[in-house]
Amino acid sequence: MPISRHFEIIYLLLHKKTLTAAELAEHFEVSARTIFRDIDTLSAAGIPIYSSRGKGGGISLMDRYVLNTSLLSEHEQNDILMALQSLSAVKIPETNDVLEKLSTLFKKDMNNWIEVDFSPWGSQDSQRQMFPLLRQAIIAHHLIKFHYYNTAGEQSKRSVEPVRLLFKSKSWYLEGYCRNSESSRVFKISRMKEIVVTEIVCDPRPVVPFTDAEDNIMRNSIEVTLRISAQGAYRIFDEFAEQTITRNEDGTYSITVYFPEGNWLDSYLLSFGILLEDVSPEHLRKRMLAQLDAMRSKLSRD
Repeated sequence: MPISRHFEIIYLLLHKKTLTAAELAEHFEVSARTIFRDIDTLSAAGIPIYSSRGKGGGISLMDRYVLNTSLLSEHEQNDILMALQSLSAVKIPETNDVLEKLSTLFKKDMNNWIEVDFSPWGSQDSQRQMFPLLRQAIIAHHLIKFHYYNTAGEQSKRSVEPVRLLFKSKSWYLEGYCRNSESSRVFKISRMKEIVVTEIVCDPRPVVPFTDAEDNIMRNSIEVTLRISAQGAYRIFDEFAEQTITRNEDGTYSITVYFPEGNWLDSYLLSFGILLEDVSPEHLRKRMLAQLDAMRSKLSRD
């Protein structure tokens, strides 16, 4: 605690210039005598801190004193501040305090020129609170329980030892050890419902490289070729890597990409509607046509 208090005393004096011992004692909820001991410790460490008596007196730092930030270039300082601003998207409560302190330390204005929000448009506060909930479970190594919906629409109850959060391809995932399957698993957070953080404390699990999980997901992948009309360009450039896209002479686009097999793939491709002009391989095209026939049958009012 003293080291943290010493740093914050310096920060406060850089920000406020002069504070009385009583003000510092009230801020830290310690005695004025403790504050004076802290001042002696800082002075002995070479910090140019002094106290003055009389009206307007108090504890101050020598003029022109700054903490040594020469180890970081201005570009690196800006990168750190930008990263902290981005962290506000996952609702880490300490972020704003750290951002304010480092802005003062680096002598930079807190220009919130970047704002990151990973939640969908129109999302509720309950969805926004999911990140702090999972973060706390990961840090404290608490078992979590939830209902999960897989790509086939099947629901299951899961007990998971959470390891870390992952952001991949516009979606958030939770990596953890699933006690139901007795193996490491990756869960899409949007399909996790009724999350409960239990009081059960787990032994820390080693972090599995995400490439291993990705390789497992793509193990049953197939090569898919699509032809999409020119009107679908907005989705093409939103959802596919540039190297997979070819512009055809007639204005349409051809995309060749690998997708894992599953019902989700049919649903995803059908979401293109009339923008999708052709698809291969043949078995996928036939499966999609069968689904369209089934939809036509269900939606028919005749």
